[in-house]
Amino acid sequence: MATVRNRQNTTTITTTETEQPFESKGNDNNNGKPAAAKEKTDPMIYIIFVSLLFDLLAFTIILPLLPSLLEYYRVNDSSGLYDWLTTRVRWFQQLLGAPERYLSVLFGGFLGSMFSFLQFLASPIVGSLSDYYGRKPVLLICASGIALSYLIWACSRNFALFVLARIVGGISKGNISLSMSVITDVSSLRTRGKGMALVGVAFSLGFIVGPMIGAMFAIFSNKSASGGAWFVLPSLLALSLALADVLLLAFCLRETLPEAKRAHEISSALSYGLQLLNVFSIFKFAAIKNVPRKDIQALRSIGLIYFLYLFLYSGLEFTVTFLMYHKFGYTSMDQAKMFLTTGVVMTLLQGSVVRRLPEAKIKSYAIFSLYLIVPAFVLVGLADNSRMLYAGMILFAVSTAFAVTCLTTLVSRYGNDDQKGSVLGIFRSLGALARALGPVVGSIAFWCVGSKITYIAGGLLLVYPAIALQHARI
Repeated sequence: MATVRNRQNTTTITTTETEQPFESKGNDNNNGKPAAAKEKTDPMIYIIFVSLLFDLLAFTIILPLLPSLLEYYRVNDSSGLYDWLTTRVRWFQQLLGAPERYLSVLFGGFLGSMFSFLQFLASPIVGSLSDYYGRKPVLLICASGIALSYLIWACSRNFALFVLARIVGGISKGNISLSMSVITDVSSLRTRGKGMALVGVAFSLGFIVGPMIGAMFAIFSNKSASGGAWFVLPSLLALSLALADVLLLAFCLRETLPEAKRAHEISSALSYGLQLLNVFSIFKFAAIKNVPRKDIQALRSIGLIYFLYLFLYSGLEFTVTFLMYHKFGYTSMDQAKMFLTTGVVMTLLQGSVVRRLPEAKIKSYAIFSLYLIVPAFVLVGLADNSRMLYAGMILFAVSTAFAVTCLTTLVSRYGNDDQKGSVLGIFRSLGALARALGPVVGSIAFWCVGSKITYIAGGLLLVYPAIALQHARI
């Protein structure tokens, strides 16, 4: 016997239908098997895990290459776009008082913010479309768009084409929220946390292995004296991974949202997404209709907490590179060791502890993680040696391992069956908006008031979302 939510998500009912109703086994009873057998993890969760791993490996290969790529386009750009943007970024760099050597980092930050802003625009629309057409076709379109972006990158002999590749990739990144929707479709309340934790593991592994692969290409590019388009090889590798993802989704992923549970009109589904071009509507979850008011209040509370957390988090994440180089004199290899350490900590926790959290403990661990990041920020701000810096960054990694996964699991409880894509799309969109704004505000604070005040103030501000979650009725 299994429990499922009704369309208002306010009660549970007893039914002979499992919470994973999308397996075409035709079973309408337990066939003598214990109820626990119905709580096995659906294989589609592992398909999504592998899909995200392919996607994130391809995505992170480019990260260590950005400085070399920007140098290549500085010398070889024939479109004039690089010089035009450099003028604007240099104005920002001089306004902040950042040293000239950080111009390329700020340039990379601009591209990253643009990418996140495009995700902010695309995620809710993509999620809404999946509520009408189903998860699989929209996921395939997103994966194909991502593959196209790497193909454009491979052909980008000028900077304008490279920016176009990033634009296409950013618009197509709605696949992350769709993957979470698939996990929500096929999981019960008991198994959903495990599925969301596997998403976290995919992120951690992707951000460990991908940059290492990119770093090897970066070393090759630095040693290359030909001045040719050295980035073709890493871009083709990224393209191969993206195509592998397309094939995996096409042949291994089944549709997890049956027609009976989809939105009945494309106009209503699209109106959800289009409303979310209004920032205020996103924070209000205004596109989610026909659910109890207390559920809307819960969604708004979780959404605001998630936004504030990621806004401050991404500011530290971006500016800590400045800190390691400017204050501690870390080389690129030193920085790689730091990020490898934090990545391993997150992977171990998400693969062991987080994925086994019982449903009743999700909120408690989310609160714990938000409180934990406060001393992490403070330690990084006060650090005057590598030990303190590592201590702060390890706390930072522990908090990260729990926070996003637990908050995503909490928000996935809400919304009717035909709204899960929209709910998670809005949630993902809030995160993308935070990541678009956080690095900009973090950079301004870092160079205007210094790292110590920036990180300590950030830590103190993070007390608010922790307290808010503790008192939220969710």
